[in-house]
Amino acid sequence: MWKVRRHFSVSSSAILGLFNDSCQNAAWVSRHQIQGARSQWLGFEPIPVRCYLTYLNMQTGVLPNLNEFTYPTHPFSSMAGTILVQARDPAKLSAEIENAINEHRYGDAWKLYEQHMQMDGFPRKTLVNKLLTSFVESLDSKWLEKAYGLVEQAFEEGKQNLLEKEPLIYLSLGLSKCGLPVPASTILRKLVATEQYPPVTAWSAILAHMSLTAPGAYLAAELILEIGYLFQDGRVDPRKKCNAPLIAMKPNTNTFNIALAGCLLFETTRKAEQLLDIMPRIGVKADSNLLIIMAHIYERNGRREELRKLQRHIDEAVNLSDIQFRQFYNCLLSCHLKFGDLNSASKMVLEMLQRAKEAQNSLAAAMLPFNAVGVNNRTPSAQNVNCTNSVDLENSGIIENHILSYEDFTKDRKFVALEAEVKGVLQTLLGMLQKQVELITTEHGILQPTEKIYIKLVRAFLEAGKTKELTHFLIKAEKENLQVSHDDAALGHVITLCISLGWLDQAHDLLDEMRLAGVRASSSVYASLLKAYIEANRPREVTALLRDARSAGIQLDASCYEALLRSKIVQKDTPGALHLFKEMKESKIPRSGHQEFEMLVQGCAQNHEAGLMAKLLREIKEGQRIDCGVHDWNNVIHFFCKKRLMQDAEKALKKMRSLGHLPNAQTFHSMVTGYAAIGGKYTEVTELWGEMKSFASSTSMKFDEELLDSVLYTFVRGGFFARANEVVAMMEEGKMFIDKYKYRTLFLKYHKTLYKGKTPKFQTEAQLKKREAALGFKKWLGLC
Repeated sequence: MWKVRRHFSVSSSAILGLFNDSCQNAAWVSRHQIQGARSQWLGFEPIPVRCYLTYLNMQTGVLPNLNEFTYPTHPFSSMAGTILVQARDPAKLSAEIENAINEHRYGDAWKLYEQHMQMDGFPRKTLVNKLLTSFVESLDSKWLEKAYGLVEQAFEEGKQNLLEKEPLIYLSLGLSKCGLPVPASTILRKLVATEQYPPVTAWSAILAHMSLTAPGAYLAAELILEIGYLFQDGRVDPRKKCNAPLIAMKPNTNTFNIALAGCLLFETTRKAEQLLDIMPRIGVKADSNLLIIMAHIYERNGRREELRKLQRHIDEAVNLSDIQFRQFYNCLLSCHLKFGDLNSASKMVLEMLQRAKEAQNSLAAAMLPFNAVGVNNRTPSAQNVNCTNSVDLENSGIIENHILSYEDFTKDRKFVALEAEVKGVLQTLLGMLQKQVELITTEHGILQPTEKIYIKLVRAFLEAGKTKELTHFLIKAEKENLQVSHDDAALGHVITLCISLGWLDQAHDLLDEMRLAGVRASSSVYASLLKAYIEANRPREVTALLRDARSAGIQLDASCYEALLRSKIVQKDTPGALHLFKEMKESKIPRSGHQEFEMLVQGCAQNHEAGLMAKLLREIKEGQRIDCGVHDWNNVIHFFCKKRLMQDAEKALKKMRSLGHLPNAQTFHSMVTGYAAIGGKYTEVTELWGEMKSFASSTSMKFDEELLDSVLYTFVRGGFFARANEVVAMMEEGKMFIDKYKYRTLFLKYHKTLYKGKTPKFQTEAQLKKREAALGFKKWLGLC
């Protein structure tokens, strides 16, 4: 009130003196005409319009026509409007804002708030927080972004004392529910920075909704690393009462479950492994869900030894479900395949078949008394068991566009409702992980291999050239009386597959192994291989195969004899052709023999539910060949980097490349994080960065988000901004997420005063480029 009086308490003569400029006369008269009613309140008497016109006539010599007098144009009216706003009572404006909030007129409330900011700055504390919470209750991204902008402005202007902790937590929750993880995480970080520590149950719910998006999952992992750092190695004494709010923020098992599951789903598993590393340092214990999530992470990163260590805990756990067992052994089996350990993988499959056979026999014996009295106790099939334990993501109703009212939010002091949301989202994420299990299924609680594992094993055996081991494995699998496929025998399909791919030597080797093992192959297999040899013009192999077929008592069909006759005629071997014709006549072979191979291939091509051979063919043609040695060397390099033995890691990397194993993103990520852990190794990382770029340009290696993020962090920490700009450009080109808040904080921590003064008059070209790179990065961060 006093501010407005002081602004307008001027004399009438002073006001008249303002009209010397004739081009603005009408505007000033109009303004005072509009404000005439308010002039008495402002401390001076209103001056009649005619007095002003008389004065104007004396100054200009022109008498204006009152009938032609008009109000000013738009620019003058806007100026008048601004003066009117400045003259309003802030208390009355605050009351209007509160009324608009209560009536859910968010547009009017925001306009009135902006007017209050222009006139008198931020409203009172209670009104600001009420405006925030009302926008959150709307759960409209437009108003949530407005609310976040308000919070940012308050922090920039040093008015964060106006913001209370509960409304900020509520705003962060609303932002995460609307798929805005970046502002949601920023508010949590600001709360921690200002020591307004949110309880773990509250911020776990925010993390849960953030983890449903790829950027949110990455930020969730970053938040746990940042908050977990405060509690590492017993830094916080829980016996002190002053530490109670901080202790209440400490991450728990559910928090790790959520973040790790999100990292798995969005394939940031190396970031997930960093979370696993800090768990024991802050005293977080694993539950059954966390054990299975750990298995998935170890499998993705190729940590087979860690999986073997984890197996003991899995076998001893008493509260694991069938689906959880299935997921763990699926991870272990997949890891054996990654490392090319076909003996361990095939042994696991055969053990599962044997136990399943024993269980089926026991179940059949137990069911006999019930079947005798006619009781229909049909046990559920594997499909039914899986359906009852899986999560229906579309119809579960876990992820819904709803939020608690702020009143209910504040009443729930222990955040029971948010804890239920956390559990619901966790079950959703775990259900999505269950869908990724392909190699093992469960039936009646017994683990059984799927057709997918047979396909992968056959491919691995064939690529390794281990036909003998493959034959023994498939024979043992068939002896368990469990059907590998609904088509013909598995070995016959594999041989037919090799023939269709042109691998005739492997097909012949498999036939020999079958014959030595006492397993009789069908005549169609011999016929198809014989025709393939004839087409390839390999007469020696044709003769050997005919000899094997006769010794095995296999009678070839008419199509084989016709193919042989054609080849003899082409070779102008008339006696051989006559001998074959005589043999065919004596054996009484009809001309229209069976064509099992052609029918099988045609059926696999036409049938949408392709058999084993068609799936095998697709797996070999579409699947990429796996270099098993890469995983072994990655584990060696990771071990050295974790122990900070970087010289040994460098030697291992050189040895790996000399043996012909191509490093991948995981290899270089271990090296970069190892250098970063030591500190001060920025030159080494720069050299490694150049090596990575040249290597990626000459090979199929691709940079991923985790690798580039670790490189960028090291460059920013060391002040190598030219290289940092290169990484940023590469990440933006690949549309990768970048956590700007993290890098802004890092820059302000280590380079806050960098290049703040005037530009030096004399500097070298290198200094100029370095300065421009730093200022360019600073501009990208939004700090200048």
